[in-house]
Amino acid sequence: MKTVMNIAIDGPAGAGKSTIAKRIAKEMSYIYVDTGAMYRAMAIYLLRCGITTEMAGEEKGSIAKEFVDAVSKKCKDAKITIEYRNGEQIVLLDGENVNSLLRTEEVSQMASISSTVKAVREKLVELQQELAKTTSVVMDGRDICTVVLPDAQVKVYLTASVEERARRRCNEYKEKGIEADQKQIEAEIAERDHRDMTRENSPLRQAEDAVLVDSTNMTIDEVVDAIMQLARAQE
Repeated sequence: MKTVMNIAIDGPAGAGKSTIAKRIAKEMSYIYVDTGAMYRAMAIYLLRCGITTEMAGEEKGSIAKEFVDAVSKKCKDAKITIEYRNGEQIVLLDGENVNSLLRTEEVSQMASISSTVKAVREKLVELQQELAKTTSVVMDGRDICTVVLPDAQVKVYLTASVEERARRRCNEYKEKGIEADQKQIEAEIAERDHRDMTRENSPLRQAEDAVLVDSTNMTIDEVVDAIMQLARAQE
């Protein structure tokens, strides 16, 4: 029987985690679990329940109790699953394919804030861990190495400078015909880094046994090759 292999990739927003994780999963015929997409699907659900980011308040980093209570109550009823259809990952929210809604700015902001709520993380982490027990997976996020898959055979902390991550994000927008201000994006990324690294529940940090990969001056192929070498050494 083939041993189940888990590859965990953590890192800040815009570091290219999803792009790299998808490539590695395809190359090694593993399942790619997009944890960020699951949190975004939860964000869509919460927005549809009438909960808004304005309710969070977020004065000096704190989140309003009203927001936490509402999210904690509603998130338990969300049904979020991931399926593969013709090789494509489909995120299902109560049976609806919500792939096209996952990347809006409103959803991004709600996901960033609601993911700090303990009840949300507990529900989604349980689903992620169950899948990883029986399936070889590549999983990326903010706390995969430290919380979700602490026993993963391969752990990577993937990062890049704020300037480089903003440049990449600007290029993505330009390719879609969307105007973007790199300095504004840099500020938004820095703010999100601070929020992720200082949140009370499962803050973003490099696990002690995770390998640091700084992709600032690396190509996608170079990053993929580096992580795959780590995985093959464990096979």
